[in-house]
Amino acid sequence: MSPAVKGLLLAAGAGFTFSVLNALLRVLATELPPFQVQFLRYGFGLLVMLPFLGVAALRPRALGGQLWRGVIHTAALICWFIALPNIPFADVTAIGFTGPICIMLGAALFLGERMIWQRWAAAGLGLAGVLIVVGPNLGGTGGVYYLWMALATPLFAASFLITKALTRRDTPEVIVAWQSLTVTLFSLPLALWDWAPLSLAQWGLAVLCGALGSFGHVLLTHAYKIADISAAQGVKFLDLVWAALLGWLVFAEVPTGFTIAGALVIFAATTWITRAEARGFGNRT
Repeated sequence: MSPAVKGLLLAAGAGFTFSVLNALLRVLATELPPFQVQFLRYGFGLLVMLPFLGVAALRPRALGGQLWRGVIHTAALICWFIALPNIPFADVTAIGFTGPICIMLGAALFLGERMIWQRWAAAGLGLAGVLIVVGPNLGGTGGVYYLWMALATPLFAASFLITKALTRRDTPEVIVAWQSLTVTLFSLPLALWDWAPLSLAQWGLAVLCGALGSFGHVLLTHAYKIADISAAQGVKFLDLVWAALLGWLVFAEVPTGFTIAGALVIFAATTWITRAEARGFGNRT
C-alpha cells in the first residue's frame, strides 16, 4: 500500500472519529456553556493521553510552533463552538469543507507541495457539493452563525498547516499533546467566566469526548506525516455523509434534498481522488 493511500485511510478514520466527537460535543454544548465544553474536551483529551506518552511528550523540539498552533486553534474553536449549537449538524460539517481549499493553497504557498490538477479538481467538485448543501440556508435567521463557522474554517486550515510543518520535528503524539495543553490553558479563562455545574453523565461524556478527540488527532497527524496534506483532503468530504447520518440518528434532523444531492457530489469527488492517489498521480513529476 502506497504512503498516499495509507494517508487517505488514516484521514478517513480521523474524519469518522471527529464526526462522532462533534455530535457528542453538540449534545454537551446545548446543555453547558460552549467555552466550558471546549475546555473540558481538550483538558480531558490531555489527561487521557498522558499515561501513554511519558515525560518526553512534554519536551517538544519546536516549542514556538506548538504555542502558535495553540493560539490559532483556540481562536478557530471559539468561532466553531459559537456556531455549533445553532445550525444543523450536517451544515456545520459542510461549511468546514471549504477548509481543503485554504489548506491546498497554503500548502502550495508555504510548504512547497506540488498541486496536481486532480487534487484541485476533486477539491472544486467537493466544494460544489458543499454549496449545494448550505446555499439555501445562508439567507435565513441563523445566517450569522453560518458566518461564524465560515470564519473558523481558514483558522482551522492555518492550524493544520502548522501541524504539517511540526511533523518534520516532533512526533504526532507530541503535537497532539501540546495541542491539548495549549488549547486547555487558553480556553480556561473563557470557561471560568461562565462555568456551570456538571451532572455525572455530563462528566462521563466530557471524558469520552477528550478520548475521541485525542485519538482522532493522532490519526490525522499520522496521515499528515506520511502523505501530502493536500492529498489527505480528498477523503475529508466523506465527513458530510457521517454528519448527515448522525444528525438524523442523534438530533432527528432529516437530511434535505439539497443535503443528499450535495453528499452524492462529494462522494463522487472523494472516490475519484482516492483512485487517483492510489495510481500514484501525486508522485508523478
